[in-house]
Amino acid sequence: MLTRTPVQRRTTSDTTMEAPMTTAIIGIGNIGSRVARNLVEGGERVILTSHDRSATDSMAEELGELASSATTEDAVEQADAVVLAVSLDAEKDLVSALAGKLEDKVVIDPSNPIAPDSQGGFTNALPERQTAAQIVSGLLPAGARYVKAFGTLSADDLGSASRRSGDRVALFYATDDDAAARTVERLIAAAGFDPVRAGGLDAAGRLEMLRGDLHQHGGLDGKLLSADEARAAV
Repeated sequence: MLTRTPVQRRTTSDTTMEAPMTTAIIGIGNIGSRVARNLVEGGERVILTSHDRSATDSMAEELGELASSATTEDAVEQADAVVLAVSLDAEKDLVSALAGKLEDKVVIDPSNPIAPDSQGGFTNALPERQTAAQIVSGLLPAGARYVKAFGTLSADDLGSASRRSGDRVALFYATDDDAAARTVERLIAAAGFDPVRAGGLDAAGRLEMLRGDLHQHGGLDGKLLSADEARAAV
């Protein structure tokens, strides 16, 4: 459960000089709740939605004036960017259900295709050479702009490493769309990290847990990278 501490808006964030935008966060579990908190601290407006409306109402109230809650359909309609902070299976159903509502939206996918193994750990749930990014991006309607982002760190580090003193921690992202890249770079910076582009959709698998060489719990063996280290790794 997310520790309930007061949220302090970073009024000196670079994002305060940019045009207002709204980010819908679908799912307020380990990843979604931390992304929401980090974005609000960075001065970004968020709309929260999940299967539990009372939980999203409560979290929005906690986060303050930059946060609100809504039904999933309403949240997506009001948003410029949409973070799909749910499991891959739920994500597939969600994208299909939302259909045309995602047209012209920046769709941010932090999912990792993992499943429990028989030893109490995790295994990749997809066939070799298939990625969650390929699946999700292939389900999106024409006009939606796909980005793989916010899924390369553990949930704990996504919270605790935000706005680290000294060199900021890097967050990788991947997209084929330059306009979407600018949007996600703004959000990553607002969330307290340095954005580093790993490449296009063909590089998105490098950002997924276990098989991805740019995932904290893949090839990075738990390490957090600075922006310089991240750019060198790409």
